[in-house]
Parts: sequence; structure tokens; C-alpha cells
Amino acid sequence: MPGTQFDLGGKVALVTGGNGGIGLGMATALANAGADIAIWGTNADKNAAAKSTLSDIGIKAEAYVCDVSDRDAVNRTMAATLEKFGRLDAVFANAGVTGRGAKSFLDITPEDWRRVIGINLDGAFHTYQAALRHMVERAEKGDPGGRLVAVSSLASVSGPPRNEHYAASKGALNALTFAIAVEFARHGITANAILPGWIETDMTENLMANEKFAQAAGSRIPVRRWGRPDDFGGIAVYLASDASAYHTGQLLQIDGGYWRY
Repeated sequence: MPGTQFDLGGKVALVTGGNGGIGLGMATALANAGADIAIWGTNADKNAAAKSTLSDIGIKAEAYVCDVSDRDAVNRTMAATLEKFGRLDAVFANAGVTGRGAKSFLDITPEDWRRVIGINLDGAFHTYQAALRHMVERAEKGDPGGRLVAVSSLASVSGPPRNEHYAASKGALNALTFAIAVEFARHGITANAILPGWIETDMTENLMANEKFAQAAGSRIPVRRWGRPDDFGGIAVYLASDASAYHTGQLLQIDGGYWRY
């Protein structure tokens, strides 16, 4: 890959929620393409394991404990990340939570609502705002460019019942992506969102354990399997690379064809 548009050597990528699942799948692919990687996560042990995995690839890697719903924590951690790496070329806003089980909309409490919105939407807001200050400042000094990638969900466009707070958080994330893409294009900064379908991760472990549900969902996936974290490596490298410089304001479905069937 060196010498191609997909060579990420010299670039630095941040992946929030990057210590497992889709986040680690993307981080690993980015590292294999030559990018240095910063991971933010709330579990120190998983952070350390992810950092070790990435460092073994031969790139510079660091992991930080950070709750993205906490604005002060985000600003502190962004400052530490920039101090460590010197720049930030791509940000993958991947940190997220589910609605903690099926619950009627009538039974979702304000606490349930704020928890999901606080991490899935507010977390991206805090992270993007901190990253964009750096990217815009760099552009104004003659070094334009930057990639913002949100990990949204098919739930943002499919209307899943009994999970309205999750759907709302991801739908708003799509809208945020569109608006940022328009405002910051003049600085060479792109913004896109990835919409995963049914993916085998810790977040879907309970669903996978439900054999009836897993088979029903799987039968609607044209490629006839649930997705895996490494299925997101290619799209992550593309969106972080120079090859995607003219690709912005888009929703990219990575779902094995589920949405079309």
C-alpha cells in the first residue's frame, strides 16, 4: 500500500470506543495502512490490550481513558492526544451504547434517554468540536485537510421499535454529519457516516445468543452472515485516505445488503 492513495503513513487517526468491536476493527486496518493511532475508551484494561495489539503492528499507538459524554474530559484528552502525536488527520466517532434491552417508548425514562443521547450524540459533538478546532487552525496555517467519520447505525433510517432513544441519537448523528460536511469543506475537511447492520460485537452478544432472532436476522442478510469488526477496515482506510478527498456528506451502509433485501 505504500505510495498509493491509501497509504496512511504520516497520518494520525483517533478512534473513540476503539478498544473493541467495530472500533478496534477499524483501528487495526488503519494501523496496517501505516497510520499512528490514538484510542479513547472507558475500560483501562481493554485500552491496554488494544494498544498492545496496535503497537505490535509497528506504528505509534496510545490509549486514553475518556468518557466522551463528559465535555471537560474530552477537551483534556484531546489536548493530551495532540501533545503526544502533534496532529490529528482523522477522527472516527465510534463510541456508543445501546438502549439496554427492548423497552416500550412509553417506558423509556429521562435517565435512559439522557444516557444514550449523552454518549452517542453529545459524545460526537464534544469530540468533533475539539478536533475541528485543531483541524481548522492547521488549515489556516496552510495545512488543510481532515476526515471526520461517525459510526451511526441502520437504526437511524429504519425506525426500530422499542429503541427510540438509540434511533434518535443515530439519526441526529447523520444530520450532524451533513451539516459539518457543508460548513468545513472549505478547509479540506470531509465528514461522512458509516451505518452498520447486524454485526457480531459485545453490544450484540445478547441478540446473537437468541438463536431464533439471530437466524431470523441472518436470513435477511443477502451475504448470509452477520458482519464482523474487520468488515469495517476497508471503509475506514478509504475514508481516512487521500482517495476520499472529494467524498463528503454521505451515509455509507455496511450491512451485507440487509437494507436492500
